[in-house]
Amino acid sequence: MGAKDLWDPGPGPAGDRAVRVAGGLLDLLHASAVVMDAEGRVVLWSPEAEQLFGYDAAEALGRLVEELLALPEDARRIHELFEQTRVGTTVAGVFRARCKDGSTRSVEYRKGRLHDPDGNVLGLALVADVDTIRRVESDLALSELVINQSPVGLAVFDTELRWMRINAALTRANGATEEEVVGRRLEDTLPGVDTEAIETAMRHVLRTGEPILDQRTIGRVPADPDHDHAWSESYYRIEDRHGQVLGVAVSVVDVTARHLAAAEVAAAHRHLATLSEASADIGSTLDLRQTARELAEAVVPRFADLATVDLLESVATGRRTVAGEHARFDTLAVAPADLDDALGGAALWDDLATEERPPMIRGSVRAGTPAMISRVDGAALRRIGGDEQAVAALRKAGVRSYLVAPLVARGTVLGVLSLYRTGNTRPFDSRDLQMVCEIVGRAAISVDNALLYGRERDTALTLQRSLLPQTPPEQPEGLEIAVGYRPAGSGTEVGGDWYDVLPLSDGKVGLVVGDVMGSGVRAAAIMGQLRTTTRALAKLDLPPAELLAHLDETAATLSESFATCVYAVCDPKRGTCTFSCAGHLPPVVVEPGHEATLLTLPTAAPLGVGGVPFGTLDVDLPEGSLLALYTDGLVETRYDAIDVGLHSLCRALEGATGSLRQTRDMLLDTVDQSSADDVALLLARFGGA
Repeated sequence: MGAKDLWDPGPGPAGDRAVRVAGGLLDLLHASAVVMDAEGRVVLWSPEAEQLFGYDAAEALGRLVEELLALPEDARRIHELFEQTRVGTTVAGVFRARCKDGSTRSVEYRKGRLHDPDGNVLGLALVADVDTIRRVESDLALSELVINQSPVGLAVFDTELRWMRINAALTRANGATEEEVVGRRLEDTLPGVDTEAIETAMRHVLRTGEPILDQRTIGRVPADPDHDHAWSESYYRIEDRHGQVLGVAVSVVDVTARHLAAAEVAAAHRHLATLSEASADIGSTLDLRQTARELAEAVVPRFADLATVDLLESVATGRRTVAGEHARFDTLAVAPADLDDALGGAALWDDLATEERPPMIRGSVRAGTPAMISRVDGAALRRIGGDEQAVAALRKAGVRSYLVAPLVARGTVLGVLSLYRTGNTRPFDSRDLQMVCEIVGRAAISVDNALLYGRERDTALTLQRSLLPQTPPEQPEGLEIAVGYRPAGSGTEVGGDWYDVLPLSDGKVGLVVGDVMGSGVRAAAIMGQLRTTTRALAKLDLPPAELLAHLDETAATLSESFATCVYAVCDPKRGTCTFSCAGHLPPVVVEPGHEATLLTLPTAAPLGVGGVPFGTLDVDLPEGSLLALYTDGLVETRYDAIDVGLHSLCRALEGATGSLRQTRDMLLDTVDQSSADDVALLLARFGGA
């Protein structure tokens, strides 16, 4: 550092800062100032000199320096050195000084010539303890090494947030030299990063003194202008030894690799979450169209603005063959992102819904592999649309990207999912393709399960209907009868509910309603066996309790099958009914002018338990009385207790004013179309027919 560095720091704020830093350094050195006249006598003795040597000003002023401080053996050499300054020579060196307490210490000095206002020659000596100087030099050198050799980027900004210092690591990382940035603001040197956020952090640190650790910034720098980088930054305020704020220091670590790895992990988590959410939304029922609709809605608007699900007609009819060039499709679901968009998904599908599917769909189904067009151009429109009308519709809707994925389950192509992006300008990429294929792969199993279930359900329903009475029951004299059956909703297996009307001797009539526990073909088959047995036993004119006892023995032999049943023998001529019940719901009776009544029948276990006695109940039913036998599907829902359903049934029967058939239809129409249970209903009115 030259004389100008010490005494002429320059104008302006930067100069002020230089003075403060220099003063701080002199304080660290405890530098002492001593001024001597032309004869070498002390004329100015600073407080620092008093602290260094122990002599106060009164003891030092007027004395020769070599007599005051020099050891006898050094006095002549020091006198000669000081004489050199009279002719303008600046001298510097180290000598052992004698202190007031008799001790000695090595001091480093620098002596130069001055002139007072009268032109007299004066000598100025700046003196400091050698050990102190070496310690400060070591600290400065170590700090310089740490800064310049650190692999971590380091920078210092002044209180106006201008660059003051930057180390080599940060210079290399930024691609800007120290000369290019010092004295300038961040926004002028690194426009590719979020300078506003960085400066906000630095202002906070300058204002509060609280450090900020691991703040993340993403951006681009001149060293690599074509790629984003991520940095971890820590900020802390720097002050001099008196607490005056000098600026803010920043350490910068490039964490791009870690950021990319974290982004990959986050993307994988999002991938799994999306896959889990979509999978949870698909296959909630065994209804084929509902499953297809759930698939379409699971990917819109997550991945597309329009989704369609097409099923091969050959698959729908049970013929699992390889799709040919002219394979026919049945559209099961269409899901647009915006139903009100006149140019969006719904309108687009209206224009695309042609009997002949476009080349990409047919090719994907034949190959059993997905296909994607990330950016749709004129040539791609024909592959997506096929004919001119479809191409025009695609162009009008602004289709930008397209993806098609086949539904493959158990080695068979069932159909295809088509995705269109119109408002979403981001093109489909490989990650989208992978995600959609995983969703479609899971959904295909649900679709196939729905197909298999549908075929089994159709078989069970056909069997069930064939085992129920095929013609309306003959109306016995004095008794009007109406019967009805409604299968469970399409997403549920058919149950084993049945009814029957059995002519008996002496004009009596046997009325039966039963419910086999379970569902599907097996339940329907067991129902058929129990119905056949009931008809055979009824021909023997057995009392109701005895008939149920024989039926119980039969049920016990049918592979642990159980069924509830109520059997009534009605005598229209006498207006009486004898009831016997096997764990079934109570019959409802509505006598003219009275409220509906739930008959309390003797308690008994379901058929198939075996060894349980059955009781009977005799009831007189005057003319006009209405009797209702039914299965639980009529009164039981997933939302309400069965008592609520029984109460509603009684109120409905009390308010019935139409014909018996109208009453039957009214009751069956109250059953939820999505009910999980089928319904058998038998109504009888005494005094009718």
